[in-house]
Amino acid sequence: MTRTTPPRPLDVEAAFPALAAHRRTATRLHPRHGSPGVQESSVAGPPLWPADEPWPVCTAVHPKGTGHLLSDVRLSRRILEDSRGRERTEKERRLLEGMSEGDHVPELQDDAPLPMLAVAQLYAHEIPDLVGPEDHDLLQVFWCPFEVHGPDRTIDVVLKWRRSTDVGAVLMPQPEPPVVGRRECVPAMCVVHPERVVEHEYLGLLEEELQEEIDEWEEARLAEDDEDEYSSAPPASYATYEEYEEAMAAAGAAEPEEINYMSDLSIAPGWKVGGFASWHLTDPAPVDCEVCGAAMPPLLTVDMWECDGASRSWLPVEDRDASDDPRVIDPTGVYLGRGLMRVHTCPADPVHPHRLSFQ
Repeated sequence: MTRTTPPRPLDVEAAFPALAAHRRTATRLHPRHGSPGVQESSVAGPPLWPADEPWPVCTAVHPKGTGHLLSDVRLSRRILEDSRGRERTEKERRLLEGMSEGDHVPELQDDAPLPMLAVAQLYAHEIPDLVGPEDHDLLQVFWCPFEVHGPDRTIDVVLKWRRSTDVGAVLMPQPEPPVVGRRECVPAMCVVHPERVVEHEYLGLLEEELQEEIDEWEEARLAEDDEDEYSSAPPASYATYEEYEEAMAAAGAAEPEEINYMSDLSIAPGWKVGGFASWHLTDPAPVDCEVCGAAMPPLLTVDMWECDGASRSWLPVEDRDASDDPRVIDPTGVYLGRGLMRVHTCPADPVHPHRLSFQ
């Protein structure tokens, strides 16, 4: 099933022509629970991995046998999914209560190679904003499911670019780590529904004059809303409470939609490829290539939300009747950093070492 982002509440480039110089496309992935195959783009699906090629492993020294069993993480999600809308059985409750963090694989040494998790597989013919090395049509993303790497103690991400036509026999079964550091490091298996949208640069990175113009426009809209809310018109009277409820519902439907540049007109939420980086929790920070110094745009954004309350206007049309369903709002179950992680790659040479940023 396709996913369709509603049109933006207004034509932002018509309102602010200078923004035409600050537009970029992004491909929203719209992951939803499913069972993808190796020939499909996916989140946490089986990658098209050659049978004769070593699987990516984490060789960093850190605790690897302590945490949550990967099998428990997946079982708990199945139980929660199966029991949605009904009371859980005694067996289900006992199973959930028995799943805890612990030293599950004590024989696994801290310096042992640990299989990485397959996180995403993206085909260029399905993801128009996927930009990689020349003649490479497939990106495979892996990470170690422990947030303990480097001085910032973050997740460790591996990117593998390849030509899909070069892959012969596919590795089956595929390795997995027995233990993970946090449940939120394990993405649920999802099919994706790629959709290309237009984004506009983060407000704090626009020219100062354009920022002021947008700020003034938003303040004027707020002032208009306040005037409408505190109108001096005398209050209406109603014969019954039912009449009052009907009138309030009609008034709410007639109210103009509140529009905010950052929430509604700028950067799409959710998992996506390409587009702009949002710096909503920190000041904007340069992300430059450590090899050539080029500014590195985000390649892949991993977000905890498909959309949240502040970005509700981005919710796909097909999901409007399921806006409170966690399978729509939080389909992957991933929460990294403070909720959002970006993988940046070098535009001059995508093989240069990637960098991560978090919000």
